[in-house]
Amino acid sequence: MRHVIALDVGGTGMKAALVGADGALLYEARRATGRERGADAVVESILGFAEELRAHGRQRFGTAAEAAGVAVPGIVDAEQGVAVYAANLGWRDVPMRELLSRRLGSVPVALGHDVRAGGLAEGRIGAGRGADRFLFVPLGTGIAGAIGIAGTIEAGAHGCAGEIGHVVVRPGGPACGCGQRGCLETLASAAAVTRAWAAATGDPAADAADCAKAVEAGDKTATTVWQEAVDALADGLVMALTLLDPRTLIIGGGLAEAGETLFTPLRAAVAERVTFQKLPTIVPAALGDTAGCLGAGLLAWDLLATEVTA
Repeated sequence: MRHVIALDVGGTGMKAALVGADGALLYEARRATGRERGADAVVESILGFAEELRAHGRQRFGTAAEAAGVAVPGIVDAEQGVAVYAANLGWRDVPMRELLSRRLGSVPVALGHDVRAGGLAEGRIGAGRGADRFLFVPLGTGIAGAIGIAGTIEAGAHGCAGEIGHVVVRPGGPACGCGQRGCLETLASAAAVTRAWAAATGDPAADAADCAKAVEAGDKTATTVWQEAVDALADGLVMALTLLDPRTLIIGGGLAEAGETLFTPLRAAVAERVTFQKLPTIVPAALGDTAGCLGAGLLAWDLLATEVTA
């Protein structure tokens, strides 16, 4: 059976798969990233994991993987195949495509950004299927975005398109790691809600999931914390839809696991803010934490298709 290798590298864990030509997951595996061992060790873990997947595919399907795709966080030069920088993994200028191809017997390798890879999967085989224009926004430790146009993801002139988490929605607000104040991700990410709820309750162990449960139980303090995050998120999303005019807004990440506790007030808040703009459909992501891995697989299949037509 024809298949490709897919890897989604995160700050704490790696997800890997063998992906069929139809986008189906034929085999899945996970392991810790081990970033405490240093950047070189992380890179070697990625290469070794890919090598194991190649061996598994050959044994199970009687043929080797035709290509590989890897999605990584941080700044990515997909065209050159270089993982430029990732603060949470400690690497700089890693020639990931070259290293992986060499380890895997010179197969073609596609390198992509983790959020854009996840957006690609959601757009083609997930919640955005059938939408010609969409914006995928995962709400996790931070907030990023993937701009979907006609089945592809727009990376921008410098590979930085979609960084909606660093749109300033509250000037003079909380300090952000990027150097600005009041960025969207300091107010509406899962990490931001966790900080706000922990401060409100005085419980350092309280998190965003606890806040959502308290909202569902009718807790007024929780409702205030939650609504402040929803309002900030709506402000950021309206900026994005004003610029991009997406047909569908796909919301994923840990905060989206709250379901309608998030989506009901969010849809209302966005609707209140639009004037001339067309209101997009706002839906939860469908692929969960497999989106990045599936997207890496799709990147690999796209690379093969490009080589065939070249």
